[in-house]
Amino acid sequence: MQEKERYLPLDVFRGIAIALMILVNTPGSWQYVYEPLRHSPWHGCTLADVVFPLFLCAVGLSLAFSFSSRQNDMDAAAGWRILRRVALIFLIGLFINFYPPWLVNCENFRIMGVLQRIALAYGIAALAIHLSPERYLPAISALVLCGHWLFLFLCSSTDPYSQSANAALNLDRLVFGEAHLYQGIGFPFEPEGLAGTLPAAVTILIGYMAGTWLQDTNKQLALLKLTAYGTPLLFSGYLWGFILPINKPLWTGSYVLYTGGISCLLLALIVFIFDVKGLNKWGRVFSVFGMNPLALFVLSSIWIKTMQRVIFISGPEGTKIAAGAWLYQNIFVPAWGPAGGSLAYAVAHVILFWFVGLIFYRFKILVKV
Repeated sequence: MQEKERYLPLDVFRGIAIALMILVNTPGSWQYVYEPLRHSPWHGCTLADVVFPLFLCAVGLSLAFSFSSRQNDMDAAAGWRILRRVALIFLIGLFINFYPPWLVNCENFRIMGVLQRIALAYGIAALAIHLSPERYLPAISALVLCGHWLFLFLCSSTDPYSQSANAALNLDRLVFGEAHLYQGIGFPFEPEGLAGTLPAAVTILIGYMAGTWLQDTNKQLALLKLTAYGTPLLFSGYLWGFILPINKPLWTGSYVLYTGGISCLLLALIVFIFDVKGLNKWGRVFSVFGMNPLALFVLSSIWIKTMQRVIFISGPEGTKIAAGAWLYQNIFVPAWGPAGGSLAYAVAHVILFWFVGLIFYRFKILVKV
């Protein structure tokens, strides 16, 4: 999904998304995470909960630049390109789940994940863009969000938005089996499950519609449209949240609108700084991330797993400690304390992968999918 010419605000937006994703995913210790960088236990929205929608909006922005003649041109070649990208991104996600292979138990192997959600949501959004006139996309998005709301409300026997009895969980249990769901929150639940994929596709469509305005040569007008688009999304999502809770694991419609509004307003700020004010020099800091977001996400995911589950360092009395935990305890905690050291450890990883991105940038390496 590469645009014909590089557009700095798009690279900056993607760069912010991937930098935040690395920051949120790599604390020195999960016991010491500052609240904005910790996901909400269930309902609610922190900075950490905004990161994934930013990434999906960035996918939609890229689609707006790459699909120059997107409507009503669906043919076998276009369908094959979409299917190929969906399959490839999904398989990369499975590879991350399967790494390291010698520690994987196929009986409880997790099937879904971040890249799997991106792959399926991208496929749905790309088909909608190809098959529907642009003027119908807001109505299609509204129908999807309302349909998802009805699914959660009507297909749950008790509290439709509870952690353990919601329709999304029941669907994933039926399709994947409980053993193949995410186990990291105290009970089996798949935060990147099937039911949330449709509203996640709407997040991509929000990015796509914002991206169509970015291509306007009048950047003042584009800025006005983004602000006029993002502000109602933000407030409508907030107000809807009093009825349908803002919830990332369920990817509720209120969450889609709320985070979509934040994404559009952030994009408007970026356009103001770089297109209107022309402060392009500072944009290179984030565009290093934004030129290869998928590659940097995959590399950071593999690196984190390697430091946690593959490389061990000998400790006292013959014990072994994971390399990541050793670095945190012996370098970062003595310097900044448990909480500050945990944040510093995450920041160090952001800097590390910025330099990896810089190498890609210097050698003009663009990883295309």
